[in-house]
Amino acid sequence: MNAYKFIVTGVVQGVGFRYHTKIKACSLGLTGFAKNLPDRSVEVVAIGQEKDILSLEAWLKKGPVMARVESVSKESADEALVNGFEIF
Repeated sequence: MNAYKFIVTGVVQGVGFRYHTKIKACSLGLTGFAKNLPDRSVEVVAIGQEKDILSLEAWLKKGPVMARVESVSKESADEALVNGFEIF
C-alpha cells in the first residue's frame, strides 16, 4: 500500500470538492480523507495502490465542475488504518 497527502488550492471550498473527491476515491478502492484547511485549500490523504492514487491525482488536478483548481502538491504520508474515505 502507498499513502500520499495532496494539498489542492484554488476555488476548492464550497463547491462540493470533498464530496466528489470521496466518490472518486471510493470508486478507485482508496481509503483516506479530505478536509478543508483554514487557508481555503483542501487536504486529501489517499491510501491504496499506486495506480489508483495516480488516477485520483489526475482527477484532483481538474476537480468537480464548479471547482477551479490552481495547484496540487503531493508528498508521501504515513499509512494509517483507515476504514473507507472520510470527509472532515
